[in-house]
Amino acid sequence: MKLFKVLLFVCSIALGLPAHAEKVTVAAAADLKFAMDEIVTSFKQANPADEVEVIYGSSGKFNTQIQQGAPYDLYFSADIAFPRALAKAGLAASEVTPYAFGRIVLWSATMDASQMTLESLLNDKITRIAIANPRHAPYGKRAEEALRAAGLWEKVEPKLVYGENIAHTAQFVQSGNAQVGIIALALAVNPELAGKGGYWLIPDKLHEPLEQGFIITKRADGSALAKRFAGYMGSKPARAVMTKYGFVLPGEAAGSE
Repeated sequence: MKLFKVLLFVCSIALGLPAHAEKVTVAAAADLKFAMDEIVTSFKQANPADEVEVIYGSSGKFNTQIQQGAPYDLYFSADIAFPRALAKAGLAASEVTPYAFGRIVLWSATMDASQMTLESLLNDKITRIAIANPRHAPYGKRAEEALRAAGLWEKVEPKLVYGENIAHTAQFVQSGNAQVGIIALALAVNPELAGKGGYWLIPDKLHEPLEQGFIITKRADGSALAKRFAGYMGSKPARAVMTKYGFVLPGEAAGSE
């Protein structure tokens, strides 16, 4: 009888405890920094018991890390080709979902970039231009494509400094290590940067589309939270945040300049 009472007491305590919180780790392209932070905050308001940790960086490096077994549950890439390759290799637990098209801009913390064009980069007063590393950063690859299409790559290449990802590239310009940079529109419109030197939207006809996509990784196969968060990305609140940061959503016209 005594043992029964003890067991009954233990069970009553257990029933009073909240359900075990789930956690997912998201690998996200650095251009998503401000938008994804807001989306996660909104998601957690509706799902307070769940934990979503986001790590920002280079899409290409995340792609390599996932192939090597890195513990990421969702992967948001600035180039949809990376998650497509992972899915083809059997490393995805979901279909590849397009979530946005990105845009690139000229941005400066000290100069009025809104009055610039790519040809302005030839000015002798501009000695350092920051772009993301084209070898593994999609925004850097599109920056190179735009400069080549404008016939400027060889002329400005000696001035270039390379960021590990697009956020690192913006930091080069913020810190004064570069006078101007080619960065993501999603970063340039953030209040932290928008109040500085302004930006000029680079015509998207000068580069391949920055189609972005995500997957639930094979590691998260069976994770209810991963599926809930993936579904939330298509919700009205999440889409409104993405639009706020200058992303063009699937199905919407990009409006080439």
